[in-house]
Amino acid sequence: MEGNTSREDEIKPDIFDKIMHLPGFRIFEDFYKRNKGALMYLFFGALATLVNFVAAGVSKSLLEKAGASTDAISTLSTSIAWVIAAAFAYVTNRTWVFHSMIKSKRGILAEALSFFSGRLFTYFVEMFMMWLFYSVIGFNYWVIKIIANIVVLILNYVISKLIVFRKKKEKVPEAAAGEEITDEAADKEAQG
Repeated sequence: MEGNTSREDEIKPDIFDKIMHLPGFRIFEDFYKRNKGALMYLFFGALATLVNFVAAGVSKSLLEKAGASTDAISTLSTSIAWVIAAAFAYVTNRTWVFHSMIKSKRGILAEALSFFSGRLFTYFVEMFMMWLFYSVIGFNYWVIKIIANIVVLILNYVISKLIVFRKKKEKVPEAAAGEEITDEAADKEAQG
Protein backbone atom coordinates (compact mmCIF):
# COMPACT_ATOMS: atom_id res chain seq x y z
CA MET A 1 0.00 0.00 0.00
CA GLU A 2 1.35 3.44 -0.87
CA GLY A 3 2.24 5.66 2.02
CA ASN A 4 3.45 2.81 4.19
CA THR A 5 7.05 3.02 5.23
CA SER A 6 9.20 0.21 6.52
CA ARG A 7 11.22 0.39 9.68
CA GLU A 8 14.42 0.64 7.64
CA ASP A 9 13.04 3.61 5.68
CA GLU A 10 12.41 5.41 8.98
CA ILE A 11 15.84 4.73 10.51
CA LYS A 12 18.17 7.64 10.05
CA PRO A 13 21.86 6.98 9.56
CA ASP A 14 23.56 6.78 12.94
CA ILE A 15 27.15 7.43 13.96
CA PHE A 16 28.14 3.89 13.01
CA ASP A 17 26.73 4.29 9.50
CA LYS A 18 28.73 7.51 9.16
CA ILE A 19 31.91 5.80 10.35
CA MET A 20 31.49 3.19 7.61
CA HIS A 21 31.61 6.00 5.02
CA LEU A 22 35.03 7.19 6.20
CA PRO A 23 38.09 6.36 4.10
CA GLY A 24 39.58 3.07 5.24
CA PHE A 25 36.26 1.74 6.52
CA ARG A 26 34.44 1.64 3.18
CA ILE A 27 35.88 -1.79 2.41
CA PHE A 28 33.82 -3.15 5.33
CA GLU A 29 30.62 -1.29 4.40
CA ASP A 30 28.88 -4.15 2.55
CA PHE A 31 29.65 -6.59 5.37
CA TYR A 32 28.48 -4.01 7.90
CA LYS A 33 25.18 -3.41 6.08
CA ARG A 34 24.46 -7.14 5.78
CA ASN A 35 25.27 -7.84 9.44
CA LYS A 36 24.53 -4.54 11.14
CA GLY A 37 22.07 -5.93 13.70
CA ALA A 38 24.40 -8.65 14.93
CA LEU A 39 27.44 -6.35 14.86
CA MET A 40 25.61 -3.68 16.83
CA TYR A 41 24.45 -6.26 19.35
CA LEU A 42 27.99 -7.60 19.76
CA PHE A 43 29.38 -4.07 20.16
CA PHE A 44 26.81 -2.94 22.70
CA GLY A 45 26.75 -6.39 24.31
CA ALA A 46 30.51 -6.08 24.86
CA LEU A 47 29.98 -2.60 26.36
CA ALA A 48 27.20 -3.91 28.61
CA THR A 49 29.52 -6.73 29.69
CA LEU A 50 32.22 -4.16 30.47
CA VAL A 51 29.68 -2.14 32.49
CA ASN A 52 28.68 -5.37 34.27
CA PHE A 53 32.29 -6.30 35.06
CA VAL A 54 33.22 -2.84 36.34
CA ALA A 55 30.13 -2.70 38.56
CA ALA A 56 30.78 -6.27 39.76
CA GLY A 57 34.45 -5.53 40.44
CA VAL A 58 33.76 -2.37 42.40
CA SER A 59 30.99 -3.98 44.45
CA LYS A 60 33.05 -7.18 45.00
CA SER A 61 35.98 -5.12 46.26
CA LEU A 62 33.76 -3.09 48.60
CA LEU A 63 32.04 -6.21 49.89
CA GLU A 64 35.37 -7.97 50.51
CA LYS A 65 36.63 -4.93 52.44
CA ALA A 66 33.42 -5.04 54.47
CA GLY A 67 34.15 -8.70 55.34
CA ALA A 68 31.21 -10.21 53.43
CA SER A 69 31.01 -13.96 52.88
CA THR A 70 31.55 -15.51 49.44
CA ASP A 71 27.78 -16.10 49.18
CA ALA A 72 27.07 -12.43 49.90
CA ILE A 73 29.81 -11.29 47.52
CA SER A 74 28.50 -13.54 44.76
CA THR A 75 24.86 -12.54 45.23
CA LEU A 76 25.24 -8.82 45.88
CA SER A 77 27.97 -8.07 43.33
CA THR A 78 26.06 -9.97 40.62
CA SER A 79 22.79 -8.21 41.53
CA ILE A 80 24.27 -4.72 41.56
CA ALA A 81 26.08 -5.34 38.28
CA TRP A 82 22.90 -6.75 36.71
CA VAL A 83 20.79 -3.69 37.54
CA ILE A 84 23.34 -1.27 36.10
CA ALA A 85 24.15 -3.35 33.00
CA ALA A 86 20.50 -4.18 32.23
CA ALA A 87 19.52 -0.50 32.31
CA PHE A 88 22.44 0.32 30.00
CA ALA A 89 21.52 -2.57 27.68
CA TYR A 90 17.87 -1.57 27.42
CA VAL A 91 18.72 1.95 26.26
CA THR A 92 21.36 0.82 23.77
CA ASN A 93 19.32 -2.11 22.41
CA ARG A 94 16.21 0.02 22.03
CA THR A 95 18.07 2.87 20.35
CA TRP A 96 20.90 1.42 18.25
CA VAL A 97 20.50 -2.34 17.96
CA PHE A 98 16.81 -3.00 17.35
CA HIS A 99 15.66 0.58 16.50
CA SER A 100 12.42 0.40 18.45
CA MET A 101 9.71 2.55 16.89
CA ILE A 102 7.50 2.55 19.97
CA LYS A 103 6.99 6.07 21.27
CA SER A 104 4.04 6.11 23.69
CA LYS A 105 4.59 5.80 27.42
CA ARG A 106 2.39 2.72 27.57
CA GLY A 107 4.23 1.09 24.65
CA ILE A 108 7.65 1.85 26.10
CA LEU A 109 6.54 0.52 29.48
CA ALA A 110 5.32 -2.74 27.90
CA GLU A 111 8.54 -3.05 25.89
CA ALA A 112 10.69 -2.35 28.97
CA LEU A 113 8.71 -4.87 31.03
CA SER A 114 9.28 -7.50 28.36
CA PHE A 115 12.99 -6.62 28.13
CA PHE A 116 13.60 -6.69 31.88
CA SER A 117 11.58 -9.91 32.26
CA GLY A 118 13.92 -11.59 29.78
CA ARG A 119 16.92 -10.11 31.54
CA LEU A 120 15.59 -11.28 34.88
CA PHE A 121 15.54 -14.84 33.53
CA THR A 122 19.17 -14.57 32.43
CA TYR A 123 20.04 -12.90 35.75
CA PHE A 124 18.92 -16.09 37.50
CA VAL A 125 20.96 -18.16 35.03
CA GLU A 126 24.02 -16.06 35.93
CA MET A 127 23.22 -16.19 39.66
CA PHE A 128 22.95 -19.98 39.53
CA MET A 129 26.24 -20.29 37.65
CA MET A 130 28.02 -17.93 40.09
CA TRP A 131 26.56 -19.72 43.11
CA LEU A 132 27.38 -23.22 41.87
CA PHE A 133 30.82 -22.67 40.40
CA TYR A 134 32.15 -19.87 42.65
CA SER A 135 30.38 -20.22 45.99
CA VAL A 136 29.93 -24.01 46.13
CA ILE A 137 32.74 -25.49 44.01
CA GLY A 138 35.21 -22.63 44.53
CA PHE A 139 36.34 -21.85 40.99
CA ASN A 140 37.92 -18.48 40.28
CA TYR A 141 35.34 -15.65 40.47
CA TRP A 142 36.42 -13.96 37.23
CA VAL A 143 36.67 -17.15 35.16
CA ILE A 144 33.10 -18.06 36.14
CA LYS A 145 31.94 -14.45 35.62
CA ILE A 146 33.31 -14.51 32.05
CA ILE A 147 31.77 -17.90 31.22
CA ALA A 148 28.43 -16.90 32.75
CA ASN A 149 28.41 -13.65 30.79
CA ILE A 150 29.03 -15.46 27.50
CA VAL A 151 26.04 -17.72 28.22
CA VAL A 152 23.95 -14.69 29.25
CA LEU A 153 24.98 -12.65 26.19
CA ILE A 154 23.76 -15.41 23.87
CA LEU A 155 20.50 -15.92 25.77
CA ASN A 156 19.85 -12.16 25.92
CA TYR A 157 20.30 -11.82 22.16
CA VAL A 158 17.86 -14.65 21.47
CA ILE A 159 15.27 -13.23 23.89
CA SER A 160 15.64 -9.67 22.57
CA LYS A 161 15.56 -10.69 18.91
CA LEU A 162 12.72 -13.22 19.12
CA ILE A 163 10.52 -11.71 21.84
CA VAL A 164 11.21 -8.14 22.96
CA PHE A 165 12.16 -6.33 19.76
CA ARG A 166 10.83 -8.82 17.23
CA LYS A 167 10.05 -7.42 13.84
CA LYS A 168 6.59 -8.23 12.68
CA LYS A 169 4.99 -7.51 9.38
CA GLU A 170 4.76 -3.77 9.72
CA LYS A 171 2.12 -1.46 8.45
CA VAL A 172 1.26 2.11 9.18
CA PRO A 173 -2.03 2.29 11.06
CA GLU A 174 -4.84 3.67 9.03
CA ALA A 175 -7.46 5.97 10.46
CA ALA A 176 -11.01 6.34 9.32
CA ALA A 177 -11.74 9.57 7.49
CA GLY A 178 -11.08 12.46 9.86
CA GLU A 179 -9.94 10.17 12.72
CA GLU A 180 -6.61 10.84 14.40
CA ILE A 181 -4.10 8.04 15.00
CA THR A 182 -2.87 7.99 18.60
CA ASP A 183 0.61 6.97 19.70
CA GLU A 184 -0.91 3.97 21.43
CA ALA A 185 -2.65 2.86 18.21
CA ALA A 186 0.58 3.26 16.25
CA ASP A 187 2.52 1.33 18.91
CA LYS A 188 -0.07 -1.45 18.89
CA GLU A 189 0.26 -1.70 15.12
CA ALA A 190 4.08 -1.66 15.38
CA GLN A 191 3.97 -4.50 17.93
CA GLY A 192 1.58 -6.52 15.81
